[in-house]
Amino acid sequence: MFFVGMMAFVSNINGQTTESQTLYANHRYLKIPVKNGAPKRDIELWLNNEKVRWFDVELADSLYDWIAYLDIEKWKGQSLKLSVFNSNKQRVGFNLMEQTDLQDDNRIYAENGRGQIHFSAKRGWLNDPNGLVFFKGKYHLFFQHNPYGTNWGNMHWGHAVSTDLIHWKESGEALYPDESGVMFSGGAVVDTKNSAGLGGGISAPPMVLFYTAAEKSWKQGLAYTLDGKEFKKLSNHILDKISTGNRDPKVIWHEPSKHWVLILYVEGEDGQHSMHLFTSRDMKTWAFASKVDGGKGNDRYLFECPEFFELAVDNNPKQKKWVLTGANSQYAIGSFDGKKFIPEAERLFSQYGRDYYAAQTFSNEPQGRRVEIGWWRTHTNHGPAAFNQSMSIPMELKLKTTSSGIRLFREPVVELQKLRKNKYHLDRNTIHPEKPDQLQHFTAEVAELNLLIRPNSAKNIQINVRGLVMNYNVVTEEMVIDNVRAIVPLRDEKLMLRLFVDRTGLELFAQNGEIYMPINYNFDRNNLQYAIGVLNGQAMLEQAELYTLKSIWSEE
Repeated sequence: MFFVGMMAFVSNINGQTTESQTLYANHRYLKIPVKNGAPKRDIELWLNNEKVRWFDVELADSLYDWIAYLDIEKWKGQSLKLSVFNSNKQRVGFNLMEQTDLQDDNRIYAENGRGQIHFSAKRGWLNDPNGLVFFKGKYHLFFQHNPYGTNWGNMHWGHAVSTDLIHWKESGEALYPDESGVMFSGGAVVDTKNSAGLGGGISAPPMVLFYTAAEKSWKQGLAYTLDGKEFKKLSNHILDKISTGNRDPKVIWHEPSKHWVLILYVEGEDGQHSMHLFTSRDMKTWAFASKVDGGKGNDRYLFECPEFFELAVDNNPKQKKWVLTGANSQYAIGSFDGKKFIPEAERLFSQYGRDYYAAQTFSNEPQGRRVEIGWWRTHTNHGPAAFNQSMSIPMELKLKTTSSGIRLFREPVVELQKLRKNKYHLDRNTIHPEKPDQLQHFTAEVAELNLLIRPNSAKNIQINVRGLVMNYNVVTEEMVIDNVRAIVPLRDEKLMLRLFVDRTGLELFAQNGEIYMPINYNFDRNNLQYAIGVLNGQAMLEQAELYTLKSIWSEE
């Protein structure tokens, strides 16, 4: 167990006891046994007289559901004090807190409830994607992470890397809570000009992370890394508190102005949601430039998690527009002069699904694409599960001209095609109520479906995905999936649908990505059937290409 010393009991004013043990750190991890649903206990790790780690956990006294791993490698060869604050008067199971150099990953990614094409944390709770950036040949996905529980809390920045946006490998925690607060959301950039003076010159630019130190100071912080593995925070915060709840800094480079721009969500005392814009030459000192007001209170337009970027319209580099969004993906399109954003169209919607939130796009993307990943609130917290929540698949964003004006479109990134395994193709044929189902020979748990349908005289088109029915009303042009509704206008009298199906739900891209509907839904593992049919009339299935998909957790 690698503990030394005697246990101490210290009563406090509320009758709570503190149990402590001294441990000599000689391995990389300390195992923390977790029992989902057990009373939470506060744990502190001390080096000499300095508290270096602290968190709460549903600590197991004997039988546990899973093991959380606390990284103690940086203190190898030193003595640490581990204290557990105990209010239920049960003795702490220190004998379960062994040290180890390896994590037990035998069952990880193989759980029945684990999405197979959607990233989820190896262990613990996950929410907002943070600091999406391409650096030193790899995509970096940081995320809000509770390493010690399957519910929200103990906010760290988890970290995963990928060479292809599809297969991810976790790299441990990048940012830990400190004396200024827990680590809330933010963004990341590559400082190619070394404007902050944190790198090794232009030839060795640093990755720079921006975060909110929440619940205590509500200040904005900066951290950086030269190798993408070790992260160091600046001791001074870069922005002071504006209001309780100001958070989620997103930073971009504005080339015409030759300065950095930081976009920060700020909530006013009257419940006014707004995005504040600041400018800087060195990333360390910021000047207020302007603000954009959103909704108030429950009107969540421009609420939390700002995202701000420029895109060509219809792939025309001579016509570009800026897009400003909040956490619910409602967005504005307009112009930006480096200091002030002028909306030209506001309160636009590009996603109509359920529980898709806090999406962020990659900076420094090597192909010049605007690639988005969002937090998908999947229903994955069951029984002894060691993980909870998921990310969406990665999508490329584009601006296209429609009959309603310029709108944001989403398309699954092309890299997803490498997951395709078996293909099932259907030629052009008629769909009518009396015809046997054309998809009866296709079965898959994880799948991609590409369908092109001409409704003709049909009044309703139904697609059954493993027991989940998608109903399209041709007259009203409304798609309904598990009581989630969206208007999907026919284009050239056709309905183009692209579906990604996983254990934890489906993501629908309709009309080449004009409409995006992520639907979190736990499918029946025993139902692998698909069907397509019509009510009241006939339709033409112009094309159908269906694929079974490989897991992202398998080898590339």
